[in-house]
Amino acid sequence: MIRRLLPHPALSILLGVVWLLISNSVTVGSILLGAGFGIVLPIFTAAFWPNRPRLRFGRAMAAYLAIVLYDIVVANFQIAWLILFRRNAALRPAWLVVPVELTSPEALTMLAGTISLTPGTVSADTSAGGRHLLVHALDVADPAAEVARIKQRYEARLARIFA
Repeated sequence: MIRRLLPHPALSILLGVVWLLISNSVTVGSILLGAGFGIVLPIFTAAFWPNRPRLRFGRAMAAYLAIVLYDIVVANFQIAWLILFRRNAALRPAWLVVPVELTSPEALTMLAGTISLTPGTVSADTSAGGRHLLVHALDVADPAAEVARIKQRYEARLARIFA
């Protein structure tokens, strides 16, 4: 019964919280409307998620979020320094081909989104089979080391979350 009412509990909570953030008020009406969206929308979209991924919330997710937030803050300062103090001719932009072992499309999407959120890098494309991710980086001294860093910091953690 509870599975029919909340087919995607995490999505329901996320929708409710996002609604409260969008409405910019915490009133009884906005809470009820957010809860309504959180219950109704996942029920109507459940048919589009027949093989939804199993996520591990807890330490793995918390560690991943902490690392991503840390990397975003550090990358902002690095990019600001590059823009302010390095000449364009001294930049070393590179296209990186990151081999991916993630099998879930949701995990691959989260990896691409994480890379794009980090200033200085952007995910451009995936290979036809989803086995490689094309990433553009603004300044890379060692492309192989950068690929290894992406795999170690993000992909390995996402593999544990989506296990």
